[in-house]
Amino acid sequence: MSARKHRAVVLCSGGIDSTTALAIARSEQFELYCLSFSYGQRHAVELQAAERIARAFNACEHLCLDIGLDRIGASALTASIPVPRKAHTTVSAGAIPVTYVPARNTIFLAYALALAEARACSAIFIGVTAVDYSGYPDCRPEYIGAFQRMADLATREGVEGRSITIRTPLINLSKADIITAGLNLGVDYAMTHSCYDPAPDGGACGECDSCLLRFRGFKAAGVDDPTRYARAPQPLL
Repeated sequence: MSARKHRAVVLCSGGIDSTTALAIARSEQFELYCLSFSYGQRHAVELQAAERIARAFNACEHLCLDIGLDRIGASALTASIPVPRKAHTTVSAGAIPVTYVPARNTIFLAYALALAEARACSAIFIGVTAVDYSGYPDCRPEYIGAFQRMADLATREGVEGRSITIRTPLINLSKADIITAGLNLGVDYAMTHSCYDPAPDGGACGECDSCLLRFRGFKAAGVDDPTRYARAPQPLL
């Protein structure tokens, strides 16, 4: 194995959080290797956003893998289950919404870990947050810590003392804080997509949990949301 360079795999969904994480990685002078997934999501338009974002950031590589999680189903994002509209954005303890995709971040990080080893990367950036989020269990600091321990045990790099670090620069930030950080780094959020249930022309529904979190994040940050909404989100629940 050749010596690792200052390279990072960045999980790129095309949304606000992953794009901000990408901007942070760039600000730290990492060579960028973007990784996206076509996993049978109903909001596959996000992959178009991920592609243009990777180009805008001059990524060394943008790999989009087809993993077909719709064959497993059990999520409103991958199966014929309605996406909740106008739902509460604060989820009570233990209440995991139907938009949760079983083990998604574990699957994504496993692929990212493989790519990081193959491309001699020292870090993986993932834009998870445990503040303004949808209650998914694989966005918590405890989960990331557990995955880091597993990665150190399961890879040649880890066993040989060259740990691939799982970076979560947004984990303690609110959506407004994330947007502010990204704007300070020159992110153009008009490139991004957040809606779970977009119209056929790609317009955001304005009512799903992801749209509401996005809209309120921009409002709290005091800047305009560049999203084209089919229905204007409500400022407050």
